[in-house]
Amino acid sequence: MEKFETNMTPDEFEQLTLKYNIKNNGKFSYPEFLHHFVLTLKPQDGSLLQRMKIPQPRKAVSPGNRSSQFLDAMLTIQGQVLQCWKPMRRHFKAFDEGVSGYISVHDFRQVLRKYSVNLSEEDFFHIAAFYDKKLNGKISYNDFLRAFLR
Repeated sequence: MEKFETNMTPDEFEQLTLKYNIKNNGKFSYPEFLHHFVLTLKPQDGSLLQRMKIPQPRKAVSPGNRSSQFLDAMLTIQGQVLQCWKPMRRHFKAFDEGVSGYISVHDFRQVLRKYSVNLSEEDFFHIAAFYDKKLNGKISYNDFLRAFLR
């Protein structure tokens, strides 16, 4: 926290460390911390750059395994996705012929590459595995984009 010049009182620091000591083993859960503070950032009220809301899925689906590798991959691409999420969503929709909210893993990768979201095979695997909830080779692109826009 000091490295990034985040001023905290000792009490605030203590509360933060207790909150992210998930397994009660005295270790700070860095992935949970990042997920809470980075992946779920919300736009500030009154901002001139209001974010469009992506519709919720018609059917409730459970997410995949949120591993530390998955979180690292999401953090790696966060900036690029936030820069071009609107045109990226249009391309996802163009591949979604049945208007189901899902596209093939191959098409998902194609769209990511078009917008210079280049991932290693391992990082792509973790993201695809998380968003291919039914394990049928289809990615929920709305869920993918929603992770960055909350």
